[in-house]
Amino acid sequence: MTTDATLFWDEVHAARPSADPRPNARLEEIVSELPPGDALDLGCGNGGDARWLAGRGWTVTATDISAVAVDRLSGTRITAVRHDLRVSFPAGEFDLVTAHYLQTPFELDRTTVLRTAAHALRPGGRLLVVDHGSSAPWSWNQDPDARFRSPAQIAADLALDPAGWTVERADSPTRIATGPNGQTAEVVDHVLLIRRAA
Repeated sequence: MTTDATLFWDEVHAARPSADPRPNARLEEIVSELPPGDALDLGCGNGGDARWLAGRGWTVTATDISAVAVDRLSGTRITAVRHDLRVSFPAGEFDLVTAHYLQTPFELDRTTVLRTAAHALRPGGRLLVVDHGSSAPWSWNQDPDARFRSPAQIAADLALDPAGWTVERADSPTRIATGPNGQTAEVVDHVLLIRRAA
């Protein structure tokens, strides 16, 4: 494991309170109507998504590079495991794999990670990828020249066989987000939803 990336994310999570976090808005919007099954939460962070899924009957494997994040996350129907996705990927097959804001200042071959996630789906399962499409005022990435790949570009990068996987959604909606100190701003989410053929 690269120490710098591990230390960075350990420090990020150690600085955050361990209070019960909210789930991501796009997860609630998209997954609410799906029947529960086995879910994999990639880059689980504070655990809001994993807890929300478990509360709706999903059996969740939650993974993060940060031992701080993983050690804080426990609960009924949740197994938290530490993985550096550059070198390892959780075992198993899933009905849902989520990757919310799996973006990092460190090197990560996201295309390979997301392609592996697509192949970890059971027939009929879905891969939900939600990325930043803009920088919030509180984001760690304030590079004014930052470019955010569109959902269609990410789907094309995955090069999944259309006979086996279908893009169900690829769009860039806006929403009002709330930052860590209560400030609000309009942000863009890049949403990609892919379904494996039944």
